[in-house]
Amino acid sequence: MRPIGTAQQLAARRERVLRLLQRGHAPAELVEAIGVTLRSIQRWRQEAHHPRAKRPHNRKRACRPCRLTAQQTERLRKALLKSARVYGYAEDYWTLARIADLIWKLFKVRYTPSGVWHLLRRMRWSCQKPQRVAFQHDDQAIAHWKRYVWPRIKKVA
Repeated sequence: MRPIGTAQQLAARRERVLRLLQRGHAPAELVEAIGVTLRSIQRWRQEAHHPRAKRPHNRKRACRPCRLTAQQTERLRKALLKSARVYGYAEDYWTLARIADLIWKLFKVRYTPSGVWHLLRRMRWSCQKPQRVAFQHDDQAIAHWKRYVWPRIKKVA
């Protein structure tokens, strides 16, 4: 569980403990005086002696760079805004496999469906699932049922 205090307050507490350790105070004394665990004091001391052991908090995740340039990504975005029918598909929606195929046709770069997913996330797009509508769907019948039939059922129940 994270201790109470801002990042600056916690850093000041850590520095205070390190100064007291340098003056010769025993870690067990500081546990009671400062109110931290012995393991935290040991970890702070180790990080102070071996700065390489300290891990950077704002390090970017190591991931593979995008295989498309910024111009290609923009061209892909414009292509996806067009209908899927323009590119020869019978239904008018994009799937990850279709987008991977489109990338191959436009740029000759292979992407797996999961790679397309990551690419779309980099572009700040989300995958949309087409809503299925039944063939028997009748908006007028539904509106009539909601207005007249449902209130009668609700009264009885």
